[in-house]
Order: sequence, then C-alpha cells, then structure tokens
Amino acid sequence: MSILTIILNILLPPLAVFMKHGVGMTLLISILLTILGWLPGVIHAFLVNGTR
Repeated sequence: MSILTIILNILLPPLAVFMKHGVGMTLLISILLTILGWLPGVIHAFLVNGTR
C-alpha cells in the first residue's frame, strides 16, 4: 500500500476506494459508510485497499 493510498484512506475514503476499484458496489458501500460516520468509511477503505 502506497503512502498516497494511506493518506487518501484517512482523508477521503471513497476517493481511495474509487482509485483502486472504480465505480461499483464497493464504492457505493464506502460512500454510505462515510456518510454514516467518518470512522466506518476509513475502516472500510483500509479493509478493501489493504494488501492482498
């Protein structure tokens, strides 16, 4: 995971998910979690953008 991805995961979780996965269900989930609360969005972004 690059330093840019880590920073985006923290500051703008949906943007980080979009850059890695594009438009899809993962992005929609990230947007909804970020709207519900910043922390759930960040956790989701780290989980989906983590090393595989």
